[in-house]
Amino acid sequence: MTLDIIILAAGQGTRMRSALPKVLHPLAGRPLLEHVLDTASALGAATVHVVHGHGGEQVRERLQGHAVQWVEQAEQLGTGHAVAQALPAIPDAHRVLVLYGDVPLISEAALRRLCAAAGDDALALLTARLDDPTGYGRILRDAEGRVLGIVEQKDATPEQRAIREINTGFLAVRAGLLKGWLAALDNSNAQGEYYLTDVVAMAEDQGVPVEAVATECIEEILGVNDRGQLATLERHYQRRQAERLMREGVTLLDPARFDLRGTLYAGQDVSIDVNAVFEGRVVLGDRVRIGPNCVLRDVEIGDDVVVQANCVLEDAVIGRASRIGPFARIRPETRLAEQVHIGNFVEVKKSEIGPGSKVNHLSYIGDSQIGARVNVGAGTITCNYDGANKHRTVIEDDAFIGSDSQLVAPVTVGAGATIGAGTTLTRDAPPGELTLSRAPQKTRSGWKRPEKKK
Repeated sequence: MTLDIIILAAGQGTRMRSALPKVLHPLAGRPLLEHVLDTASALGAATVHVVHGHGGEQVRERLQGHAVQWVEQAEQLGTGHAVAQALPAIPDAHRVLVLYGDVPLISEAALRRLCAAAGDDALALLTARLDDPTGYGRILRDAEGRVLGIVEQKDATPEQRAIREINTGFLAVRAGLLKGWLAALDNSNAQGEYYLTDVVAMAEDQGVPVEAVATECIEEILGVNDRGQLATLERHYQRRQAERLMREGVTLLDPARFDLRGTLYAGQDVSIDVNAVFEGRVVLGDRVRIGPNCVLRDVEIGDDVVVQANCVLEDAVIGRASRIGPFARIRPETRLAEQVHIGNFVEVKKSEIGPGSKVNHLSYIGDSQIGARVNVGAGTITCNYDGANKHRTVIEDDAFIGSDSQLVAPVTVGAGATIGAGTTLTRDAPPGELTLSRAPQKTRSGWKRPEKKK
């Protein structure tokens, strides 16, 4: 049976106390709704309908790259009303699966079980048992265990509130059946809303089988209503990623202090210290070691690389057996060859550095092409910006740049050249020669420091 998915994402999220629509708040660096859209895509639905309301323009703009049908719910009159906004576009013979834009960790496996239970003419509900079911609708069953209906918390009697089996909100059913039930909904309840859950009792009255599919993974049915719940789900998500990586052979020195906000591909015997953050697409080769408090974003790191503590690497390629940090920053469009050393308090931006070269201390390398086996001394600056345009610095193989030098681009240092410490280089330095610029050193005999007047 063809599957259509409806994602409810119209809630204002007042408890978030934010101008940002709730479904756009980030989980692992991506909007809550995007996680749900990814799961929907994995299910192979014919169409995905997103029902939006509050902040709809922001939601559409942020997720415009996804193939969805946007449906506006101008008035928020309840979940039943929200689903009814999308149903007219779905053929009666299709199966409808209802998801929620603020429940981001629902698994593909649970939803496939739910769709299978719905079959051709049953209504399938995803349920769970909670030690504290406060706030959730309770599943009502008869003596034989058949599902009779769902009662919301505000409408439940004290006996019904004692029931621990709850409705998660996820359901699957043929569209034709759902259309008939939604047309018959009324809002005579404590909240004055059209409850989607009321269709369960209607199905029972009409003899339509109601199948309850239980999940034991409570975290996958948890929603986000405030920032505390968002933080709780963040840790659930990160724990999942940490456990997966450890199963794949990655050493995490403390799995509770690890954050993945994208995708991470790791080779054998990789070790990651505490508080490392991975964003975008990160590839780590074999035997890579990442020190504590590092941020890696869209980088590719070769085998046997060591990234020491407190480094930030972004949009870069790091060659085999290189050593980075501590306290180094590798900025976008940087390419390091093998066995390059980038030391403490060094910043490299939009540069290529050849094999075996070293920039070990307190230096800035920007818009540069550095050859092999070059040594860049402490405090060296490539002066690449003239206030209007960027210019390139070229340092050829085997050059030696003395400490506290300024290379004013555009400038080229020839192969094997030596630049004396303290030099401000404004013209090309010839290969194999010593080039320096210094004022003559003088000593003034008999000079005394000024003294304060008493």
